[in-house]
Amino acid sequence: MTAPVAEGTLLWEPSAQLMRTSTMTRYIAWLSDHRQLHCDTYDALWQWSVRDLGAFWTSVWDFFGVVASQTAAHPLARGGMPGAQWFVGAELNYAEQVFARARDTEPALLFQSEREPLTSVSWAELRREVARVAAALRELGVARGDRVAAYLPNIPEAVIAFLACASLGAIWSSCPPEFGVHAVVDRFAQIAPKVLLTVDGYQYGGKVFDRRDVVAEALRALPSVEHVILVPYLDRAARLERPTPALRWDELPAGAEAPTFAQVPFDHPLWILYSSGTTGMPKAMVHGHGGIILEHLKSLGLHMNVGERDRLFWFTTTGWMMWNLLVGGLLVGATVVLYDGSPAYPTLGALWELAARARISAFGTSASYLGAGEKAGLQPGAEHDLSALVSLGATGSPLPPAGYAWVYEHVKHDVWLASKSGGTDVCSAFLTCCPLLPVRAGELQCRALGVDAQAWDDAGRPLVDEVGELVITQPMPSMPLCFWDDPGDARYRDSYFGMFPGVWRHGDWVKLTRTGSAVIYGRSDATINRFGVRIGSGDIYRAVEALPEVAESLVVGVERPGGDYYLPMFLVPRAGYALTDALRAAIRAQIATVVSPRHVPDEIVAVPAIPRTLNGKKLEVPVKKLLMGVPLEQAVGAGVVANPESLGFFVEFAQAHGPAGR
Repeated sequence: MTAPVAEGTLLWEPSAQLMRTSTMTRYIAWLSDHRQLHCDTYDALWQWSVRDLGAFWTSVWDFFGVVASQTAAHPLARGGMPGAQWFVGAELNYAEQVFARARDTEPALLFQSEREPLTSVSWAELRREVARVAAALRELGVARGDRVAAYLPNIPEAVIAFLACASLGAIWSSCPPEFGVHAVVDRFAQIAPKVLLTVDGYQYGGKVFDRRDVVAEALRALPSVEHVILVPYLDRAARLERPTPALRWDELPAGAEAPTFAQVPFDHPLWILYSSGTTGMPKAMVHGHGGIILEHLKSLGLHMNVGERDRLFWFTTTGWMMWNLLVGGLLVGATVVLYDGSPAYPTLGALWELAARARISAFGTSASYLGAGEKAGLQPGAEHDLSALVSLGATGSPLPPAGYAWVYEHVKHDVWLASKSGGTDVCSAFLTCCPLLPVRAGELQCRALGVDAQAWDDAGRPLVDEVGELVITQPMPSMPLCFWDDPGDARYRDSYFGMFPGVWRHGDWVKLTRTGSAVIYGRSDATINRFGVRIGSGDIYRAVEALPEVAESLVVGVERPGGDYYLPMFLVPRAGYALTDALRAAIRAQIATVVSPRHVPDEIVAVPAIPRTLNGKKLEVPVKKLLMGVPLEQAVGAGVVANPESLGFFVEFAQAHGPAGR
C-alpha cells in the first residue's frame, strides 16, 4: 500500500540537465535573442503569452518553423469569442508540416497489438504509403472539403489514411471498431462522408470481434458513402461484399514516391472530433489545419518537451482526441508508438512491458489506468526496464495525490509526472505540464502558454486558492471553427458561452493556486450541491478512494420534488473486501472529516462496476438522470460506455427506488 500524501506535497523537481536542454529553455532564449523579450520565470512567460496573444502565437510559428506557402498580415484579425479569426490569408497543410521533420531511415511509427509483435514504419515508408493512399482517394473523387470517415483501430493504416486526407485538404473523422452501429451512425451521419475506411474486425482482451455485419448495417444508414476501403485486420484474406464490394487496402495501386500537399487556408477543416455523447447526440467539432499545427507544436514541443529523439506513446483509441494529439508527435519529429488492444491483456502490466520493449521516453495513459495499477499492487519499475522513460503523462480524469505517490514509489522515482487537463473541444490541454517546474501531489503544474484559464465564481469574479468554474477568457487557435451542421452556431454558443457571454465555460471545477499550479475537482455539471454548499465530486472520490478497502466509487446528488436532496454513493470494494456496516461507517467518517459533514451520503451501495466512458471518465450525469427517472436510452448515448453491462444495476436500482431514490 502506498503511503498517503497530502495534496501539494513536493514529489519531483527537474534536473539541471533537463532544464538546460529542454525546448522550453531554448524557446525562452530564442525570445530573448529574436524578440528582445526577457522572461526569468515561467509565470512571467505565461503572463506575456496571454497579454499579447498575437505576438505569442507568431513566436510559436517562427520558433518551430511552420511551413506555409502564404503568410498572414496579422496573427489575430478578430479576437472575440466565438468567431476569433487567426492568421487570415495564410495557406499551409498539416501533412506537409509533418513531413518537414522526416528523416527517411528513422522510424516514424512503431506498432504493436495483441496479435502482432512490435514492428516499425520508417519515415520513407510512411511518405510512400501516404502518397499511395492519397492517389487512391483522389482517384475515387475525394477532393478538398470532402469527408472521409474511418472505422479503424489504432494501427499504422489509420495514421497513413489521415495524413493522406490532410494532404488533399479532405476532412478526416474516425471512431474505433468497438463502437456499435448506433454510435457510428450518430457520428458519421452528421457529416455525410464520401468514403469509409474500415477493418473486418479487431481483437481485445484476447477475444476477436468480427465487425463486418456492423459495417454493413451502418452503411445502410450512411447513403452518402460512395466507396468503402477495407483494411483486412483479423483475416488477411477478408473481403467485404455487403451492401457494396469494398476495395482492399493492400490492392490500392502504387502512387508517386511522395505526396503533394494542397495549400489550404489556416482555418480550413482538418478533422471532425466528437463529444462523448453521454447525454445526447455527439457534438461534431471542426478543427482547422493551422490552429491544430500551432497548438500541437506548443503542447508537444514546449510543454511536453517531445522532440526528434523521443518515442511518444499514449494509450488511446481513434475515437479519443488523444489519438489526434499522439499523431501530432510527428509534427515535432518524434517516433509515435501505436498500440491496439486491452491495457490489461494478458496482464495489467501490458503497457509497461510495451514501454520497456519499445524504449518509450514519453509514456501517456489515463489516470484510471494508473489508479488500477495502484489498487492491484503493481510495481512497474521493479518488473520492467523503464530506463528510457523520462515523462509519464496522465489525463482523462483527475489523478489523486495517492496516484502521484504510487508513480514515484513504484514506477520510477525520477520520472516527470506530466498530468494534463483539457478537452476534445480544443484537442489539447488548458492546464498542463512544464519541464521547468516542480511536481506536487494532486496538482497540474501550470496553465498552458497562450491559454488565459481562470477560476470564476457564479458572478464572474476570479478566484485564487478557491474552487470555481474553469473558464477561458481569450481565444485559442485550436478552439472549434464550428460544430458541423449547426445553423447560426446555436449549439456551439450554448455549449460554451451560455453562462458567461463571450467567455468559454468548460464545465470543470478547478482551483488555481497562488504558485500557478491547478487542481481539477471534476465536472461542474456533476456538482454536489447540498444545503447550499457546493463541492465537486472529485473531493469525495479523493477521500473515499484513499481507503484501502475501496477500489472505486461514484457519487451523485439528485434534487427531489419539494426541495429534498438525495445523495447516494455507489462503491466497488477492493478485492478481498466487502461493503460491511463497519466500512460504511468508516467511509462516512472519512467524508465528514476530510470533506464536509454536509456531504455524507444518504446511503452507500455496493455495485459490481462503476460505468465509465470509453475514455475512462465516470458517468455521473447519466447515472443522475437514471435516478431522476429518465429512460436509459435518453440518459446516455449509445456506444459510448466502456462497460455497458454496468448500467443494468443502476437501471434496476432506479426502478426499485423510484425517481430520485424515493
